[in-house]
Amino acid sequence: MKKTVVSKEVLLPFILITSLFALWGFANAVTDPMVQAFKKVLELSNSQAAWVQMAFYGGYFCMALPAALFVRKYSYKVGVLIGLALYACGALLFYPAAITEQFWFFCFGLYILTFGLAFLETTANPYILAMGDKSTATQRLNLAQAFNPLGLILGLLVAQQFVLKKLQSDNITDFGTLEEAKKIMIRTADLMVIRDPYVILGLVVMAVFVLIAISKMPQAKDDGDMAPLKSTFSSLFENENYRNGVLSQVLYVGAQIMCWTYIYQYAEAIGISSQDAANYQFICFIVFLVGRAIGTYLLRFVNAGKLLFQFAIMAGICVLGTVFIKGIVGLYALVAISFFMSLMFPTIYGIALEDLDEKESKIGAAGLVMAIVGGALMPKLQGMVIDLGGSGVADTTIMGVSEVNFSFLLPFLCFIFIALYGKKVFNQAK
Repeated sequence: MKKTVVSKEVLLPFILITSLFALWGFANAVTDPMVQAFKKVLELSNSQAAWVQMAFYGGYFCMALPAALFVRKYSYKVGVLIGLALYACGALLFYPAAITEQFWFFCFGLYILTFGLAFLETTANPYILAMGDKSTATQRLNLAQAFNPLGLILGLLVAQQFVLKKLQSDNITDFGTLEEAKKIMIRTADLMVIRDPYVILGLVVMAVFVLIAISKMPQAKDDGDMAPLKSTFSSLFENENYRNGVLSQVLYVGAQIMCWTYIYQYAEAIGISSQDAANYQFICFIVFLVGRAIGTYLLRFVNAGKLLFQFAIMAGICVLGTVFIKGIVGLYALVAISFFMSLMFPTIYGIALEDLDEKESKIGAAGLVMAIVGGALMPKLQGMVIDLGGSGVADTTIMGVSEVNFSFLLPFLCFIFIALYGKKVFNQAK
């Protein structure tokens, strides 16, 4: 008899916590197109614009461990409320940032916003894993994570309809050659357009804060004495499965953000506008959602390590198509990667925490959330590769392809490591 993935006793808490997954998916999707938007509006290079992702995913790295230590001592509900408060604060900072028109101020707002996301992810992921039998934990997390791409889709629709369509600078081919007075007028208007969805998002998150605050939630926290941090860190470091899981998560998040962020530059290289490129990113998210649903179903019958290996190999093949097939077919290959990425985050997360006890898992979860820093480091590196020939996206060729095509070999290397991790986990389970 198969174990129930989510029992009736925890159904309401499961639904409430799962709704948070859509919130950080929304923030991710709204932010990805901003790299291209800020590049054009503020006349930045590809690597300079990548500071958007550095700020966004760097916040995860800095706050994940403090969040885990807090949740270790206090309740899940308090951790969620602090996360929502920081999330709203960071989003609302876009209002003064738009007034000052300073790029660093926008990045600071994103940095604070992701402090909140770090709290939410550090709290929600292990909480979902703990809501039932350990044998169904990875399936349960994949089910909860299915709400994440719904947030991604909504976020991209907002970015496309209320930001990219309204940016005046995106409709001007030689924006940098305009008279300074004209540029200032357009820049001011465009930064206001970028500001609005974040301010509205901040207000929505405040409403969710109130809803969670007045709802009855389990006040779960550690009972009795907590294990010393030194021994917990030592135990985690010595656990090869966990250690490789963290590295796999760093590489996965880096690969995901590279594929989703630089789809705009890839499209630009073949003559597709940012507004039209957003349609392809929208398809990426739909494909990602379908892949997540199929992957969650397959996990009922297939070993998690084996399925991770197979999906990572297929993702790598799609990346090679992205690099070496020129034109629209290469863009289709880039879109297809999202299907095979869909399974990776929750599956790596579940596998890495599989053999940890409850006290270790809270600190272990922090390490896996800190691994999201891959989304800060890898896109920055890819931006530097794209800038090798200049500030454009196809200024030179490397190995017979443009530098933007060549840059996608970075996610290829990431998927190879993830495939090896999945294969090793599967072999150990035999």
